[in-house]
Amino acid sequence: MIRLLNVLRQRAAEADATPVLACAGGEFSAQQLLEKLDALLVELRASGIRRLALRADNGPGWAMLDIAAQLAGLVVVPIPTFFSAEQTQWVLDQAGIDGVCASRSDAWFPGMAGGDSLGELGVPDELVLARRPVPEPVELPRGTSKITFTSGSTGQPKGVCLSTSQCMAVAESLLARSGLRGARHLAILPLATLLENIAGLYMPILAGGTVILPGAREVGLAGSGGLDVPRMLSAIDHWQPNSAILVPEILRVLVAATGAGWTPPGSLRFLAVGGARVSPEIVLRARELGLPVYEGYGLSECASVVSLNAPGVDRPGTSGRILPHVSVREVDGELRISGNAFLGYLGDRAGWSPAEIASGDLGRVTEDGFLVIEGRRKNLLITSFGRNVSPEWVESELLAGGVLRQAVVFGDGRPGCCALVYPLHQTTADEAIDGAIEAANARLPDYARVRGWHRLPRPLESTPGLLTANGRPRREAIARYHREDIESLYPHEESLPQ
Repeated sequence: MIRLLNVLRQRAAEADATPVLACAGGEFSAQQLLEKLDALLVELRASGIRRLALRADNGPGWAMLDIAAQLAGLVVVPIPTFFSAEQTQWVLDQAGIDGVCASRSDAWFPGMAGGDSLGELGVPDELVLARRPVPEPVELPRGTSKITFTSGSTGQPKGVCLSTSQCMAVAESLLARSGLRGARHLAILPLATLLENIAGLYMPILAGGTVILPGAREVGLAGSGGLDVPRMLSAIDHWQPNSAILVPEILRVLVAATGAGWTPPGSLRFLAVGGARVSPEIVLRARELGLPVYEGYGLSECASVVSLNAPGVDRPGTSGRILPHVSVREVDGELRISGNAFLGYLGDRAGWSPAEIASGDLGRVTEDGFLVIEGRRKNLLITSFGRNVSPEWVESELLAGGVLRQAVVFGDGRPGCCALVYPLHQTTADEAIDGAIEAANARLPDYARVRGWHRLPRPLESTPGLLTANGRPRREAIARYHREDIESLYPHEESLPQ
């Protein structure tokens, strides 16, 4: 964080008036940001808080609190605003949170704080601070400055403990790889997402750029899965960014919109996409349409990004070349990562200070250091013919055609794969879906082709519990909920045992 602070001081000394942070409500130069950080340092140190939960929409206030709290020596625990009350309470209790910061208008705040209000902070977005009583202190790995909670595929989120130096190592590597010096970055994903926090806040500041921080509603996001496409396109048009970070579903929406007549702004230089496997066909299609898309790979346990494609270091069909601060090797098909391993999981003292991370991802490393991700080890399907199939691989091909918005593949112990699908547009005819699946099958080997499919009546996020907080399918829950639909796709087999 000192490196980031020095960059701000240098910009201020040079009287650089280019904004560091921007939103609809105003802009902040390096000098103005430093003044805000100094004032926050005084307030935070006087509060006596040691672990701060930060739950707020994207905005300059979030960014200021995050940076100032770490400079003050506090542990920062970002909480996504789409976390349920139960998940939020779990985070507060598990991390031993003794201070909470949220928007004054957040209905969550009064009930969860449960302590003395310290009033409104001198930052944008009407953020208020309160102390919270903690019955017993919770031990953390030495050096912890940030705890990011990942929802995973099960109920309660897991706390990943990271140091500031680990986060900044990623930001430095990303700057070197991307070459995005002085860029205007539009933060579309929540800053509570570690990827946007590091690659969308720290990295652009290190690069001498501007971080544009509209709220979720302004960029068309609703919760963890809803998209208002016209609003998102309008935000991109309005802010004319050089860069943004996307998840695959947002990429598919932008590709579809461009194909339907939307013209991406000429300012765009770098659209990073990650979070799930992306078909090379959709990456190449996006580039043909004027969307400069580059795929990457990472995980929270390595402080987000591990590999990234970029101009001059680019191979569509891979998740990019491994970044210089980490090493990756294969063990029985699984990727293992060292060099920037997290400090440990909250509450799992026996596993603290790991030398290497077993990623749980199946993949390989090419001779020249590019990563090829094939899917999650735990999701691997084995057909009744004994063939191994990664569902993520098949799903990425199904989604590459621009017809489908969601696809979940099943087939473990069955003679072939089937898919539950939901189209990008509700008016899409079944014949078009059939054509998209046939096109995907043409790119897949025989054993991985989809033999049957069922059209979902509504998107998966409409049913609670079928998606993780970051939009990934909870496969077991989906299989239970849509059991009869899946069974109908295997009419000549006996039903699954109850």
